[in-house]
Amino acid sequence: MATNLLIFTSKSKTQKAISISFIALLTLFPTLVFGDDSCGTGAEDHNKGLALKYKYSAIASIFLASLIGVCIPILGKNTVPALSTESNLFFVVKSFAAGVILATGFIHVLPDAFESLTSPCLPENPWGNFPFTGFVAMVASIGTLMVDVYATSHYRNKSGEKSNQAVVAVAEDADGVVLPLHTHATHGHAHGSVPADSVTTQLRYRVISQVLELGIIVHSVIIGIALGANNSPKTIKPLLAALTFHQFFEGIGLGGCITQAKFKVQAIVVMAIFFSLTTPVGIAIGIGIANVYNEKSPNALIVQGVFDSASAGILIYMALVDLLSADFMNPKLQNNGKLQIGCNISLLFGAGWFCVILELFKSSVLSFSATTIKIYINFY
Repeated sequence: MATNLLIFTSKSKTQKAISISFIALLTLFPTLVFGDDSCGTGAEDHNKGLALKYKYSAIASIFLASLIGVCIPILGKNTVPALSTESNLFFVVKSFAAGVILATGFIHVLPDAFESLTSPCLPENPWGNFPFTGFVAMVASIGTLMVDVYATSHYRNKSGEKSNQAVVAVAEDADGVVLPLHTHATHGHAHGSVPADSVTTQLRYRVISQVLELGIIVHSVIIGIALGANNSPKTIKPLLAALTFHQFFEGIGLGGCITQAKFKVQAIVVMAIFFSLTTPVGIAIGIGIANVYNEKSPNALIVQGVFDSASAGILIYMALVDLLSADFMNPKLQNNGKLQIGCNISLLFGAGWFCVILELFKSSVLSFSATTIKIYINFY
């Protein structure tokens, strides 16, 4: 009981931190990108009426894709045996999703950060004299490691203290005499109690899922604002399709972590909806500031570049350390050669697939994306 209370408390504190970060991001980002049109707006073909229809379509499609993606592992664990956290398919699917998240950091977010912080619209000093993109990404990765390690060790130690207090309380009789109790202290558990390793693992998964969601929120809000503030249909169309696929598979990865963390129903619902709404909310904010937002202004470039760099560092760390390393070192996978091969192939396919799809959508090679968007527009 004490352990469950501790887990709930730590979860609440972390969720409050994520919520505060999310609100601060939504509040500060728009106010930092107004004005300063010194670098111009470019020569894009702007059509505000058509672009607005695409943006409404983006809000609906990205929200549904995110919600479906994050709910597949959560709902499937009880209805589809193959999607339980101990099944081989779960490891394979999670490896694919981790590949998508890794590619998101390296191929999608980090290059955008480099483009923003090395833009000719920024003054040469200091932005041209120091690699700020790599520096911010490195600091974010190290910071994530520190938070990861501290949170896990802190809650594990607290859990151990609470477990020991519970054991002593059970062992005392009505007269306050301590009764003999076989505890296997060196193994971290007592008869009738939850093994310490199990509690630590659960706490670990909870830290992972919450830190991962924080990293996803940062880049999702930023790209949502950028999409919502853009008035070029040629830019929005491929980005809409790419983001829909991206959010779907990113949701599967996050949903897998949430499933392994074994949160209560209320917390699961909050995290799933929170993830699903980040990009649509960003798009809505972008629509609201479209008339005053200039993506080429120095303020916008600096803010977007710094946040993208930090997000890339968080996502790359989480994908390599907390998702791939944790699963690939799992005894279940280590003792199954076929599963190892399957997970490696799934990882490569997930990362490669996202890279190819992103490039194809950016160059507008796939014609079915335009057809899909036209179907959405017909509803307006």
